[in-house]
Amino acid sequence: MSVNPADSPVLGALYGTDAMRAVMGERAYLARMLEVEAALARAQARLGIVPEAAAQAITAAAEVDRLDLPALAAATRNTGYPVVGLVKQLSALAGAEAGRWTHWGATTQDIMDSAVVLQVKAGLDLIGAELEAVIAGLARMAKAHRSTVMAGRTHLQHALPVTFGYKAAVWLSPLITMRERLAQLRPRVERVQFGGAAGTLASLGDQGLAVQAELAKELGLAVPDIPWHVARDGIVEAVSFLGLVTGALSKLATDVILLMQTEVAEVAEPHQEGRGGSSTMPQKRNPISCEYIVAQSRGVHALVPQMLAAMAQDQERGTGPWQAEALAVGQAFTLAHGALACARVLAEGLTVDAARMRRNLDSTGGLIVAEAVMMGLAPVMGRGEAHHVVHHACDVALAEGIPLAEALLRDRQVAGKLTAAEVARLTDPSGYLGAAEAFVDRVVARA
Repeated sequence: MSVNPADSPVLGALYGTDAMRAVMGERAYLARMLEVEAALARAQARLGIVPEAAAQAITAAAEVDRLDLPALAAATRNTGYPVVGLVKQLSALAGAEAGRWTHWGATTQDIMDSAVVLQVKAGLDLIGAELEAVIAGLARMAKAHRSTVMAGRTHLQHALPVTFGYKAAVWLSPLITMRERLAQLRPRVERVQFGGAAGTLASLGDQGLAVQAELAKELGLAVPDIPWHVARDGIVEAVSFLGLVTGALSKLATDVILLMQTEVAEVAEPHQEGRGGSSTMPQKRNPISCEYIVAQSRGVHALVPQMLAAMAQDQERGTGPWQAEALAVGQAFTLAHGALACARVLAEGLTVDAARMRRNLDSTGGLIVAEAVMMGLAPVMGRGEAHHVVHHACDVALAEGIPLAEALLRDRQVAGKLTAAEVARLTDPSGYLGAAEAFVDRVVARA
């Protein structure tokens, strides 16, 4: 029975994904350890170290469903690691003659680390695929709303006009960079671990490097320049990357939550009967996907420091920091994939209310483009005086509840410099978008 909601049969529907649980779960971990043991036997058989028949028998026996899990649990509790019990069972399943060649020249951490790397490799495949889907959805959204004008907000107040496409492009750009980071980090992460007792491969004599290379080939992993038993930067980088991904998703989710407020109501999560409902308030459509993006992201962010702290490994084998990684890696991948799945719901189905955006934009009577008027007046009366005049007109507009254009035309200095048509042009939010649409084009081109 799991005590973690992300692994439970009911609450697991809200956290993580079944696909990632299948990759990062304990059954997969045991299967990957068996895969490494079998690959090691085959690699050594090619080099004439292990009899070919023994390698074949070990490979045939390396099936996770054949393990006696209660016995393995008892052995793990006794030794502190699962490998001793796993190797004992695998050796017995392979037969006495073949079994004596199991785990030849390896150490416990070689098997466990290489198994984790295989899990991480598969996990990054899932992360990458979901990331691509989110990128594609946001790119379509940015392109479709390239010119949909809305209020830009700073400190949660109307600031200047932007477009919704611009906002979507701001969400999108970091995720495109995450795709680049993913491609860059994979060679640093997907490396075999094989060093023997103290990382020197001494038990294999002059064949150690050859075995390491053949094992890497068998597993489809890279060969590191040196065993990384106590140099954990690769695994830590993978989890830190998940922290960056979920951080970018948190920005998206936070914006959508704010834009979904009843008083704003510019976007909405895609509607599904009963989703986001309340047990007492029938009218509610809560931002459920956004809430679980934020929650799972914070879960990942709590695990990143744990991984960083685990880099303080002692001497040639860590006494505690390494063991702490197991509490973080699988959960970080599970929660990050869950956050991406929720973000995909938004990227592919967010409802955008352009008419409401325009009403909110116009709700201040043109105050949102006060800067545009100031910049229009500055060439004819100086920037300082223009700022003063427009500031006064804003005060009048706010005090009397009239449009900014009307307040400006009451001012003799403005009326003497600008016609009513020019004031109308300067106070039209659509005319003060700067490079917003060009920025959208740039980001969409990257996607």
